[in-house]
Amino acid sequence: MREYETMYILDPGLDEEAINGLVDKFKALVEERGGEVKEIDRWGKRKLAYPIKHQKEGYYVVMNFATDAETAREMERVFRITPAVLRHIVIRKDK
Repeated sequence: MREYETMYILDPGLDEEAINGLVDKFKALVEERGGEVKEIDRWGKRKLAYPIKHQKEGYYVVMNFATDAETAREMERVFRITPAVLRHIVIRKDK
């Protein structure tokens, strides 16, 4: 398994319950496929450098996890099809 880090920005108009649901969904995606979530860091609402989908703010979340490459690709696919995700990035950490 390889180490990955992902940062995603959620729609700031979501309520706390919806945000928690999405964070849990992405965490479960890794764990169901045999991966391990090491840390989830919620940065909260921050101002964006430029508007994304007519939003000036976003809810930032950083997640560190260990999994295989196939799960990382699946995570990117799920981010792309989730309308509440404004932006995302998944990077592999080098040792």
